[in-house]
Amino acid sequence: MFKTLSTLIAGVNARSEDRVRDAFAIELIDQKIREAEQSLKAAKATLASLIQRQRSEVRQRDTLKNRIKDMMSRAQSAMDQDRDDLATEAAQAVASMENELTIRNETCDRLDQKVIRLRNSIEAGHRRIIDLKQGAIQARAVRREQAIQTKLNSTIGHTSNTQEAEELITRVMGRDDPFEQSEILREIDRDLGHETLADRMADNGFGASTRTTADDVLGRLKKKKSA
Repeated sequence: MFKTLSTLIAGVNARSEDRVRDAFAIELIDQKIREAEQSLKAAKATLASLIQRQRSEVRQRDTLKNRIKDMMSRAQSAMDQDRDDLATEAAQAVASMENELTIRNETCDRLDQKVIRLRNSIEAGHRRIIDLKQGAIQARAVRREQAIQTKLNSTIGHTSNTQEAEELITRVMGRDDPFEQSEILREIDRDLGHETLADRMADNGFGASTRTTADDVLGRLKKKKSA
């Protein structure tokens, strides 16, 4: 029982966390970008320290090389003048400096490799932050679009609003045309007053026509032409 409750609570917490992450997704993205920029800034500071140490080691190595070269020249002069005691002492100094030079060369090589690796990591991190910022811009655009669509759906898609609008349209479109209604009333009045009876009888060939027709106009034109 306890295990089941623990599983249910864990599920509820997970869903709650998902809802919070969805609601504050843009803020979380911005925070992650800020953290990445801080890490990149720290990496740049470390790179600067490595480069500074590298340059210092190179200067000391170059100085040591010049000292070895100078001491070799002095030892050679001592040997040329049969001062084996000074030549031996100079040789010991040169041997010691050459051992130190070996260590400094190894140190410089290690620093070179560290600088290269860290520089590559910084460049990759910089490109990734640019990609993240572009992604954040797209995410904001999508979030704004979603908000607009949600608001639109809540306004237009609401059932009561839609039904009310449709009923109003049907009511307006279903109303009788007052002009047509008045014309019908006039026709009814003329029929009741026998005003149209003569026209209808003339149309059926009983008596002269009470109205001018197209045939009448054509007849007059033909007479005029023949005259």
